Amino acid sequence: MDRQEPEYPGDEPHPAEVIDGLLEHKDDQPVALPDMLDSFVRKVGQVTSWFNALLLVVIVTQVLLRYVFSNGQTWLEELQWHFYAAAMLFGLSYALVNDSHVRVDILYDRFSSRGKRIIEIISIVFLLGPFVFVVFVHSLPFVADAWRVMEGSDSAGGLPYRFIIKSMIPIGFGLLALAAASRLIRDLYLLWHRS
Repeated sequence: MDRQEPEYPGDEPHPAEVIDGLLEHKDDQPVALPDMLDSFVRKVGQVTSWFNALLLVVIVTQVLLRYVFSNGQTWLEELQWHFYAAAMLFGLSYALVNDSHVRVDILYDRFSSRGKRIIEIISIVFLLGPFVFVVFVHSLPFVADAWRVMEGSDSAGGLPYRFIIKSMIPIGFGLLALAAASRLIRDLYLLWHRS
């Protein structure tokens, strides 16, 4: 089969349009509460995505200092971990509401919309939900201890405020719980109202 070349270079779809076409849940029907939760999680994700830009600046600075000036800084190394951790923790919920997380199920594509929603509901209730709950609950004493001792770096020249980055764990997983709740409510509503 011959692939037709576009008449003009601008006729090819933008990569973002291609990615949007791959989304599993193409919900045309608005659902008030999930839409509100998704909007909140997206805004937090858009703001915290700037951690990636800051991470890039810190990495380039550290590389220049270490390999050009032979003067690497421990605090910059730790700042890289902090920015990466924050971007990852907040990025999980953003990926879930935008349906851009990784799916590895080769059978999932063959199911009807109703079947996909049922699998999504079962996955959230029995897999994602318990995982998020366990991490969130077990992170609270961990973070409380870090705040109690005002935990800092063990390294000389490291960052003194490690308790702040540890606080990102329950916050990030709390956002992930909101994103999962949003997806669960949306799937239950659309399953009920479209069947």
